Amino acid sequence: MNYSHKYLEKAAFYDLLAHYYKYTDPNKHIHYYQKHLDNMNKALQSPRSEMTQYAHLPAYVRFLHASPDSMNVDVFVNGKKVLKNIAFKEVSDYLTFPTGKYHIDIYPTGDSVTTIISKKIAVEEGKIYTYTILGTSEKLQLLPYEDKPRVHPNETKIRSIHLSPDAPAVDIAVKGGDVVFPNISFKQATDYLPLSPMPVDLEARIAGTNTVALSIPTLTLRPNESYTVLIVGFVDGEPPLESLVIKG
Repeated sequence: MNYSHKYLEKAAFYDLLAHYYKYTDPNKHIHYYQKHLDNMNKALQSPRSEMTQYAHLPAYVRFLHASPDSMNVDVFVNGKKVLKNIAFKEVSDYLTFPTGKYHIDIYPTGDSVTTIISKKIAVEEGKIYTYTILGTSEKLQLLPYEDKPRVHPNETKIRSIHLSPDAPAVDIAVKGGDVVFPNISFKQATDYLPLSPMPVDLEARIAGTNTVALSIPTLTLRPNESYTVLIVGFVDGEPPLESLVIKG
């Protein structure tokens, strides 16, 4: 490994640590962010031949907890804790990852011994991901969904992801109107649908029927923003089926 790559890797991990302490310990946040900057500067000072090879856009990764019966979790990247106490329905900020491969371990909060998910991932240059903890506590998975938040000026867009482990396939439709996203099964994400900014009233129906499984609160689509409507929770059990809207 050449020096520029080494410094870029260090810079990425110090960036993760800075995010981790951003709201809990301002001194550590500043300390690790300064280390991030120092290593980025060292990478930039490496010979041009090295930087040409590695001067790529980073990837951005956030984590979403969508397992309705699982406890709060901590997230480790290559053995380092980067996020803590993520609860059901909570999504983290985006973290910066240089292009490459990483080992992700998910632990119950406060327990760094009993991993509940252990997975190797690869992130690609310039891509944006939401890595999602889904399924039930007996059968957890960590799946990536690629986010595409860029929109044309003054437009908006929307997609949906089905994350309820016991719900049948659903259609997302305008309330009392046409289907927008048909036949979405568990773990499936739709493509984005470009729209003009406006309030929308949606509902989730059992696929192929007019039976409403879930009424989705009015969503105000604002210009220059993208949205993901998540279907989470249980049809039969607690917490109940509900919608969750996140940007991106």
